[in-house]
Amino acid sequence: MTSGADSGPGSLRAALTVAADTAGPIFVVTEDDIEAESTLTYAGREPLAIHGNGQTIKMSANATILAVTEGADLTVNDLKLAGPGGFSITNRGDDTDSGGKGIFVDVRDDQTGVVHVVLEDVAISGVAYHGVHVSDCDLADDCGGGSGGGGDGAPASIVVQLANVEIRNVGTGTFDADGIRVDERGDGDIHYSASRSTFRDIGADGVELDEGDAGDVVATVIANRFLDNGSYCDPEVLSPSLPSGPEGEFEDGEMSEADVPANVAGSADDRCFEREILIYDTGFVESYQIVIDLDDGIDIDEAGEGDLRLVMLDSEIRGNLDEGVDLDEEDAGNAVVSYIRSTAEKNTDDGFRISESGSGDLIGTVFAVTATDNGGYGIRFDQDGAGDVSVDVYKTETSNNDDGDETGLRVGQTGAGTGTLTVNDSSLEDGIDVRNVEVTTN
Repeated sequence: MTSGADSGPGSLRAALTVAADTAGPIFVVTEDDIEAESTLTYAGREPLAIHGNGQTIKMSANATILAVTEGADLTVNDLKLAGPGGFSITNRGDDTDSGGKGIFVDVRDDQTGVVHVVLEDVAISGVAYHGVHVSDCDLADDCGGGSGGGGDGAPASIVVQLANVEIRNVGTGTFDADGIRVDERGDGDIHYSASRSTFRDIGADGVELDEGDAGDVVATVIANRFLDNGSYCDPEVLSPSLPSGPEGEFEDGEMSEADVPANVAGSADDRCFEREILIYDTGFVESYQIVIDLDDGIDIDEAGEGDLRLVMLDSEIRGNLDEGVDLDEEDAGNAVVSYIRSTAEKNTDDGFRISESGSGDLIGTVFAVTATDNGGYGIRFDQDGAGDVSVDVYKTETSNNDDGDETGLRVGQTGAGTGTLTVNDSSLEDGIDVRNVEVTTN
């Protein structure tokens, strides 16, 4: 393509139309930035490759910048995508729809095989909704986050590969909008790898991978930075809308459910509030809490018959407004994680957290990790189901997490399985909290 214009001969829009028929790659040879007045759409099914040379695709409207609507493989390198920016909970971008995304890849309902999304030397900023969204979910933006979220999907698997990618200041114009979001339903897997990439100032999670049915999540994260994410639900704006008694614990017979404060209504965004009530068998309230829903550096959820496997190496997780790393595996399948030479610092809740609540095992390796000044545990492993938990910790340091009282490392087995923890050559200044776990230290 030879023109930075929105449309017409030589434009990227025209090149996408031609590529849908010819399946040829697109080379951006103009030195000009590209002005897009509306979404640039690729409606072909053959693989699409866009090769830039440092240009910026600028979108002045609150709209998705690049949309791949028929599940084609996508490769983009050496390009920047920039939305209008300026979004916040008080200047939302979802008045008429969910708001613009940087890149959107929509998997067809009947798609099989593997969908590949490969980004190298790419920067995305200034969009109201997800920076990158790969959706294998028939509910589209209503698919919902978290393990076991609703919707059905195709049999296809999804592979996302990032190298030297920066996603910043996105997802700040609507609720639950992430830097990278992959929604996978149906029988397929998610395979995610990211090297030398940065996710910062994202409204919700820096990265969220949701595998809601059968299938594995396999993630490799090398030399990534997750910085200051999760702040769309701004506590400074929303705290005045909390009820005067936002939480409470009660004896049986003391508190009826009808007396619990109602859901928050009339705030800048009522979706930002979580209301949870625990009930005794008698029907009276055991406890309740109403809190502001903040988000994580990286959040991976796997439900159904599949494993969750993560290797994290040489990464920095700092200043995120909920957990730094938040991993959940439900139902059948194991959770296997290795944290190597990585740091979690000044996250509002746990630095590193993983839970396994089904029949599978939880296996963790922690090597040369530092976890300091986090609002919850520095490092946390929870096995709540029938499986076993086994954690090995080497050359690791924790300090000043939460109140400093057994908050450096937690390993718990609260189900029917067994638990073991081995700690070697480590300095856990704020202590260890174990529950039904046998500990060996050297």
